[in-house]
Amino acid sequence: MKIWVDADACPVVIKEILFKAANRTQTELTLVANHGMHLPPSRYIDFIQVGAGFDVADSEIVKRLNAGDLVITSDIPLADEIITQGGHVLTSRGEPLTPSNIKPKLNMRDFMETMRSSGVQTGGPPPLNQADRQAFANQLDKWLVKNRP
Repeated sequence: MKIWVDADACPVVIKEILFKAANRTQTELTLVANHGMHLPPSRYIDFIQVGAGFDVADSEIVKRLNAGDLVITSDIPLADEIITQGGHVLTSRGEPLTPSNIKPKLNMRDFMETMRSSGVQTGGPPPLNQADRQAFANQLDKWLVKNRP
């Protein structure tokens, strides 16, 4: 069991929660990004830097993923690939993405993309708040307890 992080877009506060959880539970955590980042010293935390380019980090995660691994991402197409390969997905807002909810989310994402490309201003998600952080920490702990070896 391993945790992968789509780290380019992952909020710093979520990374900090992940660092603490990895050390506390002795769970392997690997961040994948196309830019360097500072990590705390830990035998459980690793980093893979990939080249620049669209979806390069996503492709690296998909390539290295094992069924049962957890991926932290809010990227819906990546989440769909992860779920198809037997992985688990948790967004940085603490929402588990599952086989039962990923297709509607993918359809909504595609619809919103069509709206944006036609010139409609859709805005982005609201800033991460304390409730989101708590939801993430709770769902992460729940997953770690359920999937302990």
